[in-house]
Amino acid sequence: MDLSDRTALITGGAGHLGRAMAISLAEQGAKIILLDASEAALESAKEILMKDYAVSVECIKVDLESSEQITDVPALIAEYGGTLDILVNNAAFSGTSKLTGWGVPFEQQSVETWRRALEVNLTAVFAMVKVCKPLLRRSAGGSIINVASIYGVLGPDMSLYDGTEMGNPAAYAASKGGLIQLTRWLATVLSPDVRVNCISPGGLERGQPLVFQERYIEKTPLRRMAVEEDFKGVALFLASDMSRYITGENILVDGGWSTW
Repeated sequence: MDLSDRTALITGGAGHLGRAMAISLAEQGAKIILLDASEAALESAKEILMKDYAVSVECIKVDLESSEQITDVPALIAEYGGTLDILVNNAAFSGTSKLTGWGVPFEQQSVETWRRALEVNLTAVFAMVKVCKPLLRRSAGGSIINVASIYGVLGPDMSLYDGTEMGNPAAYAASKGGLIQLTRWLATVLSPDVRVNCISPGGLERGQPLVFQERYIEKTPLRRMAVEEDFKGVALFLASDMSRYITGENILVDGGWSTW
């Protein structure tokens, strides 16, 4: 699992999950490039990583709703050595994002927010892979890891949200389902030079109302919600040569939620 000769770019790298995966790769020596929309959050994440790990950590501020900014990413990578071995497409509007017409009843979900979600959750991944493909092909172990969701595979149980202000946006499910299929498509098109796999998390504990957590846990065989630490191992596995004969797969990390 030694990644000391490899460079990993993680979108949404300043967020909780992105930072956890960055730590996992840094622990094995990978050079880290964090990409996010918030400069302050990027600097905070960089400080945390550099405090504990003797690896290079760089930051790229990019708005993934801007195709022009995505096009500039390879030039920005060039400023930090010009190599790329691992691309983690983690950035996304999630179910808890504070968007108008998002986590509300279906009748109130807006077309504009639907378009924004698909732009960030799906189109931006397509665009990132497209611009980074030449760099990944030059790598001796190119690996793309897309982060989807159980709701890209399964329909929601809306009773989980009764009595809360939470919801389950249609655009989230549609974009994550599209991302899983894009993973399969890319796995065949980019082979044999680049492997492409997907991680689909179950529900992460993020301070949701207790009633929601209790309902969710009751439906989960491992009887708890996920925490960021649960995704470090699978990210490292897919990034490293331990998974060198695995491509086109979607690994559900959901505590058994999808087995019922």
